[in-house]
Amino acid sequence: MDWELVFTIRDALKRPLFAESEVVGGRNGMNRAIRWVHVLESASFESLIHGEEMILTTGMGIGMDLPSSLAFMQNLIDKNAACLCIELGTYFNAVPQEMVQLANSHNFPLIIFPRTVRFVDITLDLHSLIINRHHRMLQELESISREFHRLTLTSQGTLKVLQLLCKSTRTQIVYMQLQGKPLFFPALSPEEQSPLLSFFTSYSEEMDGVQPDAAPIFREYGSRTIAMKPVGALDQTWAYILMVCNHKPQEFDCMLLDSASLSIAQELLRTRYMEERKLFSENLWVEELINGRIEDDNRLKSLIGPDFNAVNELPYRVCLIEIENPRDVKWNSSEHEWESITFHLSLILRSIFEKYSLRPLITLKNNRLTVIALDIQSKLPGKLRLQQALDSLQHIRSDEKLKDLQLVIGVSKSHKGLKHAHAGYQEAVQALSLYTCYQKSLLFYEELGVFQLLLSLNDGSTLQNFIRSYLGPLIDHDQSKGSELLLTLRVYLDHDGSKQIAARNLFIVRQSLYYRLDKITELLGEDFMLPENRISIQVALRAYQFLYPEKFAMPSSRSAQL
Repeated sequence: MDWELVFTIRDALKRPLFAESEVVGGRNGMNRAIRWVHVLESASFESLIHGEEMILTTGMGIGMDLPSSLAFMQNLIDKNAACLCIELGTYFNAVPQEMVQLANSHNFPLIIFPRTVRFVDITLDLHSLIINRHHRMLQELESISREFHRLTLTSQGTLKVLQLLCKSTRTQIVYMQLQGKPLFFPALSPEEQSPLLSFFTSYSEEMDGVQPDAAPIFREYGSRTIAMKPVGALDQTWAYILMVCNHKPQEFDCMLLDSASLSIAQELLRTRYMEERKLFSENLWVEELINGRIEDDNRLKSLIGPDFNAVNELPYRVCLIEIENPRDVKWNSSEHEWESITFHLSLILRSIFEKYSLRPLITLKNNRLTVIALDIQSKLPGKLRLQQALDSLQHIRSDEKLKDLQLVIGVSKSHKGLKHAHAGYQEAVQALSLYTCYQKSLLFYEELGVFQLLLSLNDGSTLQNFIRSYLGPLIDHDQSKGSELLLTLRVYLDHDGSKQIAARNLFIVRQSLYYRLDKITELLGEDFMLPENRISIQVALRAYQFLYPEKFAMPSSRSAQL
């Protein structure tokens, strides 16, 4: 580029209309940018300027006394005006020395016109220059952005984009990869790299919450400024670009940084799509593994490759992720779009899991994704990280393709040894099957409690006979009278026999609860609250809930009032 993007006060003073002007204060601020020119003849202008304006005034309406003039000028400095130009004449015979001192102390250029000038000529002249430069800036930005995009379609596109960004902004560029070594453009010695890496480390936690589509974050770095921009997509960040500027980053620099970040993100996303498709085809054996058709370590070793021993020792959980509303999604999508949606979901899942130090082995069948989540960082609690990853997956609403998906997830216990993945898969299936009982969209097998036992007893008659033995009279009464004695008993026992809490949760008055409890005692016998009877009754209630979850739907406060 053979032209400067920023129009400064120094540039303005070179124009013919400023030939007789004189800078009387703030000479150290001559490189301040001028974004616009504004004629101001009022002391009240708080809402009239936005910053970086050249202010032209005769002093009319400002006030002839020194305190008013100083207050006017201080207000301009506080509003980040570019400079103040005063026409000497009726309202200002001369500029007071106090105003010159104020200008010098803030490096705020104070310029005088000793003779009358046409402010309209100045505004037309400077505005045409500023607009022309802005137009050329946009043309340059569009040209470089197209080149960024073209470079990402070539070999080592990311490196070439970063090199062009460095050249176009004339700044030091640092590319911090979350998985990989940092890259420097131009190259720096290890001694020069070290403070930059330390700087990024000190802000890495703050940057962790910044989304890829957010504006760059600016931080001071000695006498320089660093603009930090995340690179990523699908609500995930894969790298950061640091732009080290010797001056305040200009609009053009920031727009190029955004464009480069977007181009690199698109290349990384294309790469991840290709890798995901490859992994999908390679991981067909995961389906065989979870169905118990691979039990030989030698076959597993041939499928996984040379890192089998390390992988086989990692703790893992099997996650079964079901798309609860596949019909609704499919109804509005073609088969190709449905395949794209599920593939897109697996791509985001992999990105999220990797963020939480989990390596996923994924297989898809119909509307269910099965994931063997290998924990590659066992020092921190694996269950907590997995729960955070799955919560993040369930709450993706910004992604257009996935915003309408409703996910229900069952998770197995922790296992070791991949040949046992079939057992983990069965646990995940059981956890998923209890969604209607718990009404929780994420359920871990170890949270199932007594349901773990009940699931194994559900052979068609065992549970039914057990339930009839302890709850038969209540079931018959509810069916014949339309009462809610079973629900009342469950809520009462779940809250350790607290009548106050039970009545509140059932949305009934205490007297109604007393009547129901008297009826339950009449039907089950006076000794139903003895420990040996109570535990059997509670298990029978859970078994009934397991078989007929709709029978235990809690009343709402609204329905109770109707």
